[in-house]
Amino acid sequence: MEAHNPNQLAEQAKSAYQGGEFKKAADLFEAAASGFKAQDDAGSVAEMSNNQSVALLQSGDAEAALAATLNTDKVFEELGDTKRQAMALGNQAAALEALERVQEAEQGYQHSAELLKAVGEDELYATVMQSISAIQMRTGRQIEALASMQAGVDNAKKPSLWQRFLKRLLQIPMRLLNR
Repeated sequence: MEAHNPNQLAEQAKSAYQGGEFKKAADLFEAAASGFKAQDDAGSVAEMSNNQSVALLQSGDAEAALAATLNTDKVFEELGDTKRQAMALGNQAAALEALERVQEAEQGYQHSAELLKAVGEDELYATVMQSISAIQMRTGRQIEALASMQAGVDNAKKPSLWQRFLKRLLQIPMRLLNR
């Protein structure tokens, strides 16, 4: 890989990711993170590490994905960037889920969801709540799964067609449970 500035590497990584070249994207995000580290830009290092984690997870390497994103949430917390902190926690949870560490994954998703709700990131909150619901469903906690899914779709300010459908569908079991 020839030397480029970290911003160029990040752009190349995004292109590789969009082209489905996940391993290449992960390598480029890692190189960009190194470049930002040399510039003492902790926020950009953490962001590139999170992007690397997503690419690694897409390439099937959950262990490396988890390693790439560990502690990046703390960097964002120190920077006062709650949204990126929540996203980092979500990325960690996704890697933990892929590693079948579902209890830890659910805790990570819960923390992510709390932060996203606090900063008004409704769409991301809904997505994380769907992940929580999926874990709860897989672990035999159907009632909790319904409640989590309901919380996610209820929070959407501009629900998509799918979310509106899901919202109506979820009203049926909720009405039955409230009898």
